[in-house]
Amino acid sequence: MSFTIKQSALATYIDVSNSLVYKRSPSIRRHPFSPVLNLQNIPKRTNVLISKPLHISSVKSIGKEKKPVIQCNAYEADKSEPIEAAEQVKSEAAKRVKIGIYFATWWGLNVVFNIYNKKVLNAYPYPWLTSTLSLACGSLMMLISWATRIAETPKTDFEFWKTLFPVAVAHTIGHVAATVSMSKVAVSFTHIIKSGEPAFSVLVSRFLLGENFPLSVYLSLIPIIGGCALSALTELNFNMTGFMGAMISNLAFVLRNIFSKKGMKGKSVSGMNYYACLSLLSLVILTPFAIAVEGPQMWAAGWETALSQIGPQFIWWVAAQSIFYHLYNQVSYMSLDEISPLTFSIGNTMKRISVIVSSIIIFHTPVQPINALGAAIAILGTFLYSQVSDHVTTNCGTALCSKNTVMFGVFDLFVGPSFNAYSMPPTIVQCLDLSFESCDI
Repeated sequence: MSFTIKQSALATYIDVSNSLVYKRSPSIRRHPFSPVLNLQNIPKRTNVLISKPLHISSVKSIGKEKKPVIQCNAYEADKSEPIEAAEQVKSEAAKRVKIGIYFATWWGLNVVFNIYNKKVLNAYPYPWLTSTLSLACGSLMMLISWATRIAETPKTDFEFWKTLFPVAVAHTIGHVAATVSMSKVAVSFTHIIKSGEPAFSVLVSRFLLGENFPLSVYLSLIPIIGGCALSALTELNFNMTGFMGAMISNLAFVLRNIFSKKGMKGKSVSGMNYYACLSLLSLVILTPFAIAVEGPQMWAAGWETALSQIGPQFIWWVAAQSIFYHLYNQVSYMSLDEISPLTFSIGNTMKRISVIVSSIIIFHTPVQPINALGAAIAILGTFLYSQVSDHVTTNCGTALCSKNTVMFGVFDLFVGPSFNAYSMPPTIVQCLDLSFESCDI
């Protein structure tokens, strides 16, 4: 039996069961702020005068005897709260500050990346090379961190990289497709369309994986689909290549999350190192395709043109978009180790808003009221979806009560029996379980 009593004040005289016992015993140690009261074999009435009133913080029954010893913890009236409670409050406050710093850094880095990325693509329209440079810069930063022991080197082997390969393929496609979209349409429009990723997640899971969802999940998709459609129809600078790039990016990231959720079970590497390994493998996959699609000759000619038009600051733009791409992804993975997936999803929704608003202001993007309404509806739908998914996942206890189908059977044959050997951190797996578009790092 354990219960807690908190009162604003107690009288100078305290009466416990019509008696307050102050019985000294060599077997009981009394802390000045947490007195222990032994209520066994007590006289019927004993009063004790205390210089300062005490507040009862908890009363616990300890021991297995028929007549258990009651331990009463208290603290002085002039103290604002018990010592342990005060420490806990300080710890919670420090955690909130830490999470706030993570969110502010995450949003800020993401906004800066999108601005510089769009500036580079406007002056240098080679999205395949731009995507490659982003992955190369992040990979180089992590290799230096591992070499200098700033970050712990992950322990991996061939089976880990074999398991990671399909995830990296989907990640590469999603990253390039999003960059292609950014090169053709406004930053705000790309992010509005990308906010529709939960709809892809549910549809793919339903028709390819055979997962069943409650009606509330399907209803939460209506504002997402409707908002994205309204924004696309009313976009002043609509471009089909840009629109399809964002849509392909959504599908690719959904498949990446599914492959991760299926294959990455248990514990292997931290969130930061997992993303670093993913970047390295994606870089290896992307480089030959970037050379084949665009090629060094096009890159060299475009580089000279950009330098002549923009000047030396263009080099800073390229470096900044590459560095900030890795940093904001790194911070987002690190934040997953500190917060719940639902909190992360809410933070990602706010990130989308900050990117859309800042890009409209900086690039003077023309926006019609109905277009803005569509964006607001889509983002609100994403938020509602995350709430509903969290509720369903909590009730099921697993990933939306999923069941596997033929697709995973084929995938198991591809990667072999060791597919389930390695994993991301549990928080990232939970994020993938909820199919949050926030996992679109």
